[in-house]
Amino acid sequence: MIRPLADRVVIEPKEAETRTASGLYIPDNAKEKPQQGTIVAAGPGKKDEPMEVAVGDVVLYGKYAGTEIAVDDKKYLILKQSDILAIL
Repeated sequence: MIRPLADRVVIEPKEAETRTASGLYIPDNAKEKPQQGTIVAAGPGKKDEPMEVAVGDVVLYGKYAGTEIAVDDKKYLILKQSDILAIL
């Protein structure tokens, strides 16, 4: 698994909705990029800035924040703690 450094976290993004509330299917090219996910790994933090999030937290993050990676056919997002907007 990935072990992030400093104040970075690894997030598994929540899957985008495939149907609307009324039951219509959304095609792949019309789906919005997810902005919610679960933290699967967190770095130790910086000396002057401790980590406020932990593994297992569900968080909201910026739409275009972080770097997308793929490991074993799963997509993950690596971003800094400061890019996280809220803990749900």
